[in-house]
Amino acid sequence: MTDIVICEFMDEAAVADLRRDFSVTYDKALVDRPAELTALVAGARALVVRNRTQVRGALLEAGAQLEAIGRLGVGLDNIDLAACKARGIAVLPATGANDIAVAEWALTTVLVLLRGAYAASAEVADGLWPRERLMGREVHGKTLGLIGFGAIARETALRARAFGMTIVAADPFVAADDPAWAAIGARKVDLDQLMTSADAISLHVPLTDETRNLIDAKRLAAMKPGAVIVNAARGGVIDEPALAAALKAGTLAGAALDVFDQEPLKAGSPLNGAPNLILTPHIAGVTVESNVRVSSVTAANIRTVLGERRP
Repeated sequence: MTDIVICEFMDEAAVADLRRDFSVTYDKALVDRPAELTALVAGARALVVRNRTQVRGALLEAGAQLEAIGRLGVGLDNIDLAACKARGIAVLPATGANDIAVAEWALTTVLVLLRGAYAASAEVADGLWPRERLMGREVHGKTLGLIGFGAIARETALRARAFGMTIVAADPFVAADDPAWAAIGARKVDLDQLMTSADAISLHVPLTDETRNLIDAKRLAAMKPGAVIVNAARGGVIDEPALAAALKAGTLAGAALDVFDQEPLKAGSPLNGAPNLILTPHIAGVTVESNVRVSSVTAANIRTVLGERRP
């Protein structure tokens, strides 16, 4: 009988640590074999997932003995939280462990999109010299708008300030007198004001009923001429067809998405062929370093619930 089932990739050292005291089944391809995964979960005390495993329905029902679900990351929209709460199953995100990785991705893509000089390698290798066409913009003196002002947004803000950017943020859950505003050097604004004033926008909100398609065609149209937008938060927060239309029309200067409404993207996605668009496969929070941190935190979280030793 397996105590812990790990069905997506995890740092090997953290897996080995758990194996010292528990029976562990680790197969990062299990997520793609749902029948086998469901059978294994039926006898497990803990399940460890990333974002692809949908912990709901038949899979969750099969785990009659589950005490904990470890999330190798922070987003929980792939887990039926209400069902877990009703059954007393602890849901354990690796809070804070990948903040730096996501913040670096967000600022890097803003820099690349505004500068616009990094997609000409083949032309330069062929002897072309498109200097005038590749004349981009500096981020110094520009305004970065953060939608959401949680931990990752604050890490992003600190790095952006080092580049000389002005920071504004919209978050109804962070009070105007919260000391974080002054500590980070950011100004609180409402969402509509942010959309019209920022040169670059970065999203840092969960996917909920309230945030689905939060950034729709109307809000994209309200952005400043030449502005760019990046999203490493959750797919579904930006209306993807509306984003593609804005890019193709030239009303939006550029965008970068690490998360999507459906992952992987399906054939025929409206994003296919959109200009000035960077797409990455939900990798913003995953670096060599963050994988070690996330895995270590998750292993410790699982130990806290299951105990240090097998009964």
